[in-house]
Amino acid sequence: MTAALSGENFVAVLALVGIVIVVASLLSGVVEKTGLPQVAIFLALGALLGPAGFGLFEVTLQSTALRVMTTLALLLVLFSDAITLDMRGIREYRRAAALVLGPGTLLPAILLAVLSFYLLGISPARSAILGAALASTDPVLLRTLLRSPSLPVDTRLVLRLESGINDVLLLPIVVTAMLVIAAGGSMTVQDVTSHAAGLFVLGPLLGAGIGWAGISLLEAIRSRVGVRRDYESLYALGVAFSAYAAAEWVGGSGFLAAFAAGLTIAMLDVELCDCFLDYGQATAEMFLLLTFLAFGSSLIWIGLKVLDVRTVAFSLVAVSIRTIVLLPVLRIARIDRRSQRLIAWLGPRGLSSLLLVLLPVFAGVSGAEQLFAVTCLVVLFSVVLHGGGIALYLRRTAKGERDSLSHGSAPSGAPAKSRELPQLDETAQDEKITIDEVRAMDARGEPYTILDVRTEKAFNADDLIAANALRIMPDDAVRRARQMQLSTRGTLVVYCA
Repeated sequence: MTAALSGENFVAVLALVGIVIVVASLLSGVVEKTGLPQVAIFLALGALLGPAGFGLFEVTLQSTALRVMTTLALLLVLFSDAITLDMRGIREYRRAAALVLGPGTLLPAILLAVLSFYLLGISPARSAILGAALASTDPVLLRTLLRSPSLPVDTRLVLRLESGINDVLLLPIVVTAMLVIAAGGSMTVQDVTSHAAGLFVLGPLLGAGIGWAGISLLEAIRSRVGVRRDYESLYALGVAFSAYAAAEWVGGSGFLAAFAAGLTIAMLDVELCDCFLDYGQATAEMFLLLTFLAFGSSLIWIGLKVLDVRTVAFSLVAVSIRTIVLLPVLRIARIDRRSQRLIAWLGPRGLSSLLLVLLPVFAGVSGAEQLFAVTCLVVLFSVVLHGGGIALYLRRTAKGERDSLSHGSAPSGAPAKSRELPQLDETAQDEKITIDEVRAMDARGEPYTILDVRTEKAFNADDLIAANALRIMPDDAVRRARQMQLSTRGTLVVYCA
């Protein structure tokens, strides 16, 4: 039975959600080990279930469900990127981050806009939309790579900052170009100015205010009666949705409001941020993968319909222009050459580009379907080139780690800085191993291993660890422990705060 995916077909939507959760869970280990782009898997799965495969569902640009999914996906991308920003990392690598977010983002947007105007014959305002959309670095394609412990710290931090912030720089370009196109019709200059003020000033201010109010209210309740940790992540999502709705209601940008709310939370409440990392990002990732599944059913393949010499040439430039710009620019950054090359190459175009270019489609901007088709073609090129490159990098580094461990080399992951174990915490619970008990095991010569499994955000806030402790990421602890061949005869002493 064929089911058209629309707002009325509730069963089809639930079926897709179930498929995403089941497949993502079952393939999570395979993705981690092989480095295969999870995005490519869900695009292929969408094609299998779509009209060209089993015909179980179909998504069109007019689908209500598509609009809901893409709106939630872009909202969650911006909010989760903001709430997980590492303020210390921004200060430490501010030069490299400024280069990547400045010329590394805006120059490709400008160059691609000019190229689309001359090569594809697209009007200036629409070219600006296309250039901005294709200058967005996709956090979804980078997700597996950024979790890899083998990626250099500076590379991980700069890429995370870029993929988390550059959408906020590019979204105003898209919205402004849409206003210019609308002004060519019935809107006056005063109308455009009023809309721009609401979008770029009122929206972010309202979002920041809601973020501050949300944190203040949470702190008041938490200090009096307490709040369950899993519900704090839901609370964060509630703040994001509230900021979006409030800004849209008064004529502002809900997306910028959601980013401002997330940034406010990141600056004011570290505990909630860690909680969101634990639970909330799983919700965000489900929506992102669901969106890719929907695109894979039929929409993403629209890009193949505009395949010709000009669009292929444009697509090749679009997936390489960021690398061409960043290679010379990053030479003045205070990072090593290897990290410069990795940062310059690892800039995929994916869901963020599709979400940005869909904004004029949903707004009914004439010619927006052409922009969407060209963006789809560029994203397909990027999934193959960047996704394949990321997979090769992860497989090569994984092989290098296995070879290192097999030759008895010391496991990587523990920073050089260390400190002695602190004094015994008098409030420690009885069922937990105490610092005095660890010292007693050491005095008796009993084997034990200390593991630091703090979240990355907590670790970056204070990267000093106990003497001789091994640093392991909490979301990859079991696999990493097996790679390190930790002794199964001794005691594992794990601390996360």
